[in-house]
Amino acid sequence: MPRTAARVFVDCLLAQGVTTAFGVPGESYLAVLDALSDAPGIRMVANRQEGGAAFMAAAWGKLTGRPGICFASRGPGAANAAIGVHSARQDSAPMILFVGQIGTGMRDREAFQEVDYRAVFGPLAKWAVEIDDPDRVPELVARAFAVAQSGRPGPVVVALPEDMLAAPTEAVAGPAVRIPKAAPSAEDLAGIARLLEGAGAPLVLAGGGGWGEAGRAGLRGFAEANRLPVLVGFRNQDLLPATSPSYAGDAGLGKTAGVRRLLAEADVILAVGIEFSEILTEGYRLFPIPEMAARLIHAHASDAELNKLETAALPVHAHPDRLMPALAGLRLEGRARWAARTEAAHADWRASLATPPQPGGLDMGEVVRHLQAVLPADAILTNGAGNFATWTNKHFAFGERQRLLAPQSGAMGYGVPAAIAARIAHPERTVVCVAGDGDFQMTLPELGCALQARAWPIILIVNNRSYGTIRMHQERRYPRRVSFTDIENPDFVALAAAYGTHAERVTATADFPAAFARALASPTGAVLELAIDTESLTPRQTLSALRAAAEEGV
Repeated sequence: MPRTAARVFVDCLLAQGVTTAFGVPGESYLAVLDALSDAPGIRMVANRQEGGAAFMAAAWGKLTGRPGICFASRGPGAANAAIGVHSARQDSAPMILFVGQIGTGMRDREAFQEVDYRAVFGPLAKWAVEIDDPDRVPELVARAFAVAQSGRPGPVVVALPEDMLAAPTEAVAGPAVRIPKAAPSAEDLAGIARLLEGAGAPLVLAGGGGWGEAGRAGLRGFAEANRLPVLVGFRNQDLLPATSPSYAGDAGLGKTAGVRRLLAEADVILAVGIEFSEILTEGYRLFPIPEMAARLIHAHASDAELNKLETAALPVHAHPDRLMPALAGLRLEGRARWAARTEAAHADWRASLATPPQPGGLDMGEVVRHLQAVLPADAILTNGAGNFATWTNKHFAFGERQRLLAPQSGAMGYGVPAAIAARIAHPERTVVCVAGDGDFQMTLPELGCALQARAWPIILIVNNRSYGTIRMHQERRYPRRVSFTDIENPDFVALAAAYGTHAERVTATADFPAAFARALASPTGAVLELAIDTESLTPRQTLSALRAAAEEGV
């Protein structure tokens, strides 16, 4: 018997294995909400703003490898959700945004909240489509799941006109899509071995999205067996455990001297899953384009990323979950001569974890060292964007089962929604969000989502009463001409308590361990406001020192 397209649509979500979706309700997709009420297999998480919902979907995709699902109403709702689409694109995280749309008969009249989603999201998402025929719902929903997960994973936007959703159809949901993963050929593996064995200073660069357990384990096995140093990409610190003797740090923002030396000296680079981004290449200046000085072996799940910027000596179209297990069995002839260099690189990275005493009463270096000592082996850390993120991104050594959810897009406000999504995905795991005071206030209403979903993380607000990163750039370029970067904050403790979570303000280093113990013990999570000195700009530079250097022209 014919049913509405909305009910067939929900059947399609169930067929694709969807268990959780994030969103804000809207009248433009009421038929879907009604159909979802008869689908107990899908948990709808009620967000407070579509930006928070989209961040949660993006984080879900990054954490689980399955598309995070977001629902938004038409027009303003879709515009709010765009930040999550952008973050998922730059994170290579599978995500699908389903957005309501005006009736099909109203197009091109500037109807209430009308948006051309193909035009708006076309350059931002991997694919943007509008379903205007109820009989095509199974076809286009399945394709959306396939596109989001294939090659380089990313976001897809699907518009759902409200009259189409209410229309009858005899279509039925199809099977779950199966996503093929490109595998290396025997010729590829032989070529990789040949180029690496001829190297005096080989280097592995690992990053991007789509890595599963097989890829991570294969990366570790291959690198350690062959005494190869590994640098991970921007905010990919959880790809290789820091305990690995091959781990040499990250090639993201704030590269250490040791990392720069490895990149400069490398004569053969095996780049796996890497996109040669602005951050990695320091504004596309680190490597000549289109051919770097080192011989490049570039392996990627998407052939579209190969030879995109850097022409590879050996391009390999292979997913890391297929390539790295295949490489793990190789024993390269040069491994003995590379060992000392790799040991030195790991030692350099270890030394970089140490930080000098910080100004003020609360030392974030000591805070991070305490987190390192007490967090469980499977803890999940999240953050948004700001100088505060340096503390956990550069000075926390991630273990084998610990994960980092952080936006390569540099989006403020990502950390809190990501932490809540992680708690929903893994309620048994400890989740800690590190947020700046400005960063936290971008998405603080999602504490209401945590309250309603009973998914409270621990949130550490690093409060320096400033947009610290922008203040840093301001002082560097226009010393003593500070404008627009000071923040007058609310009472974070009272605010968090109003949302039903444990809350404290910490002003002294010695008080943090006990406060964090109370946070860990709280059944409703916690918000700890960490009051740090505005002078504490970065772990190794105070605001005054930066200003003085800028004034001297250093």
